[in-house]
Amino acid sequence: MCRLLGYATAGFDLSLHAILGAQAVADYRGLSEIHNDGWGASLLSNPVEPADLPDGGAPSPETGTRLYRSTVAAEFDPVFGELAEEPARGALWHLRLASSNLPLILENQQPFFANGLSFIHNGDISDEQGRNIIASHDYPVDDKIFLSTGGRSDSAMFFAVILEYIGFGFALDEAVAQAVRELRQRYPKSSYNCMLQSQDQLIVLCAAGHEETASRVVEIYNRYGRGGKVYDYRTVRYRALHDENGEPAGVVAASSGFRQDEDEGWTALKNNEMLIASNRTGRFRLRSI
Repeated sequence: MCRLLGYATAGFDLSLHAILGAQAVADYRGLSEIHNDGWGASLLSNPVEPADLPDGGAPSPETGTRLYRSTVAAEFDPVFGELAEEPARGALWHLRLASSNLPLILENQQPFFANGLSFIHNGDISDEQGRNIIASHDYPVDDKIFLSTGGRSDSAMFFAVILEYIGFGFALDEAVAQAVRELRQRYPKSSYNCMLQSQDQLIVLCAAGHEETASRVVEIYNRYGRGGKVYDYRTVRYRALHDENGEPAGVVAASSGFRQDEDEGWTALKNNEMLIASNRTGRFRLRSI
């Protein structure tokens, strides 16, 4: 159960501070007081040096993606501040609150990265008896694909199912939609709020199994004196970005928890609604799943 943030620009590099402003970045980072089971970021930018320099290494299709993950809470990790100043044409940011007592190991920190794709998820994929999907050893997903995610959590399993549908030939957005439809057959009340980033696109999905906030999350937020920020816990909002001339320049999307006012352009995704954005042109559209 985590906090998600992602953005895509019109092909030029912008830092998280430039996208949100210093106060909003500080407020987002401050959520790690609660979401204190580690954090991570995946920044997509054009490399300073071309990948084909004759230095003995072969060009990599993932060149330009910087991945950082830590089991330290973001508020205590100085790297957060450094990366918040680093320009990127697309990025994912993740604050973790571990679900179903899954282990706090680096392998379970997000973003996960496989096949040139970065993935973050907010949700606990468990059945009505509270048994997490990881405990279901007979779940029909290719073991090699699951291992390729590098994770051992329910979120890694979700990512693996998406990767499987991509392997079947589905476009990124439809692969995410198909994965949710499949998982909902066994886990209809789980949350599938997630973000996926490729070299060309940002996918943002709001797909909660139920709108009310889990009692465990309410209890935790109350414990930290932040009960007023938990009512819209499963909400995902987005805001269009514009350049200095007022022209469309991309989009930013985030879980709730820090200030996202309508008069500043923030709009909530409907449940089962997806945002698909280009991190080359900044254009985006919405669709249902």
